[in-house]
Amino acid sequence: MPNYIRANAAGGTFFFTVNLQDRSSRVLVDRISELRACVRDVRERHPFLIDAMVVLPEHVHALWTLPAQDADFSTRWMLLKQAFTRRLGTQPDARTDKTGRKVWQPRFWEHQIQDDDDFARHVDYIHFNPVKHGWVLRARDWPYSSLHRHVRQGKVPADWGISAAIEGQFGE
Repeated sequence: MPNYIRANAAGGTFFFTVNLQDRSSRVLVDRISELRACVRDVRERHPFLIDAMVVLPEHVHALWTLPAQDADFSTRWMLLKQAFTRRLGTQPDARTDKTGRKVWQPRFWEHQIQDDDDFARHVDYIHFNPVKHGWVLRARDWPYSSLHRHVRQGKVPADWGISAAIEGQFGE
């Protein structure tokens, strides 16, 4: 079995991609209230800052900053995945849904953010992802995104993230 080496930077900021096993599933958006409750519960026990996040039907992208002296994002993801799976109705091992199918892919992708430019690129990637995957034409139209918080805070304009193909249609 491979030995995966994860970043180990206390207080670090990390970009994550976490996928469902069934990439055709819509369970993350269909059960968004349960997913949000699970995130809240994990954050209460193991605090972290959500710098940016988007939930798509079958995967999540997130940018988290961990507290100083804490580098354990793996436990947070494990607890989040287990809690959400349990809310779906699970078998005793908390990895499968009530039908016996695995809910999550066993691992996740992480990248440690290196500097302000890297941070900004990953925030943009997260917020534009629903447009990239064709779910919406404008990033602001995707309801499960921290983009809305960034707009309210004045970090980006409300019209940020319109598909280039759409802009090109109108000669812009």
